[in-house]
Amino acid sequence: MNQIPISYLNSNNGISILAFGDGPMVKITESIAIDAIQSFIDDQKDKYIFMCLSYDLKNEIKSLESNSLDSLDFPKAILWVPETVVRFDSGKLNFVQGTENEKTSDFIHHFLKKERDQNYPPFPYKLNPRTSKEDYIKHVIQLQEEIQQGNIYEVNYCQEFFAKNVEIKDPLNTYFKLNKITKAPYSSYMNIDDFTLFCGSPENFICKKGNRIYSSPIKGTKKRGKTKEEDEALKKALLSDPKERSENVMIVDLVRNDLSRIATPGSVQVDELFGIHSFETVHQMISTISCEVSESLTFKEVINATFPMGSMTGAPKFNAMNLIEEHEDFQRGIYSGSIGYLQPNGNFDLNVVIRTLIYNKQSKYLSCPVGGAITIKSTPEGEYEECLVKVKGILDQMNA
Repeated sequence: MNQIPISYLNSNNGISILAFGDGPMVKITESIAIDAIQSFIDDQKDKYIFMCLSYDLKNEIKSLESNSLDSLDFPKAILWVPETVVRFDSGKLNFVQGTENEKTSDFIHHFLKKERDQNYPPFPYKLNPRTSKEDYIKHVIQLQEEIQQGNIYEVNYCQEFFAKNVEIKDPLNTYFKLNKITKAPYSSYMNIDDFTLFCGSPENFICKKGNRIYSSPIKGTKKRGKTKEEDEALKKALLSDPKERSENVMIVDLVRNDLSRIATPGSVQVDELFGIHSFETVHQMISTISCEVSESLTFKEVINATFPMGSMTGAPKFNAMNLIEEHEDFQRGIYSGSIGYLQPNGNFDLNVVIRTLIYNKQSKYLSCPVGGAITIKSTPEGEYEECLVKVKGILDQMNA
């Protein structure tokens, strides 16, 4: 089961999509990646296509470079047409690609049994920070100087936690254990090529439904309270926090600008501003922006206009990405890229790859990057502690 390609996109609200089985696949490493992505999509019309889009696609889209250490060696993109795709909706199963037979039924039965069993062994891996605390704080101060000089308004600065010589013998158990912790609406499991991705993301990057495109960036986080009263107080504190609101509205403006490049004139709108959404471990401030698009719009045009997402770069986006390359000491790869799928009717749904364990099966390298938005009001120590909290929140419970 671990040898064939598998994708599980799980909204944790009763709706999920399971894809599996060999089919047409492309692993894109060359610099003309965007054209190769569109070419594969054009060649596989009327099929479900699942994909992983690396953050480093931005080098081609924005004419940038990445020279930092690349320990994961994730390609620019992987696209795959599964033999079988099934959709689960409140317990009902529907084959949307491929046919039901003994082989596919056995696979689905085994997969669902693993999900139900919840007999998860400990995840006994200690991840080490690539960036020292002193270096992290130094870079935050330098980035705040860039803000002070007016070069950027905010920037998403990340660091990597990693482990070598890791053996993950039961990747599905690892994913289901992570999902039990996070219960995130953009959770996903990808076992494809040399990589396994265990993603507990709460964030939508971009989705298309008919002639409308939606994006729902997250900026603003508070932990969940231990009591109902504390929980409500934390939600109110998040909603009224001027730092979190300023971060959020800057990204909303950035997304509005990105969407305006592909929208029909006058159709960009903010559907929700400063929405407070509660998840298993955190409250998040989420805004949603949408627009109308023409029927002739291609996937390539959407990605060129919007990728990478503003919540993982900063504002202005180009300046922020340049500074990210200057200050971060690892290549992000699939982290802060996207996992998702394209339907035969042209609709698609792509997440933001955060709160994710990334595993290279060949090199046995495990990575868990984390980061946060740096603004003029950030405290370097506070940002560093927030990174530790994020990675500890995953690993402490995974090891339990």
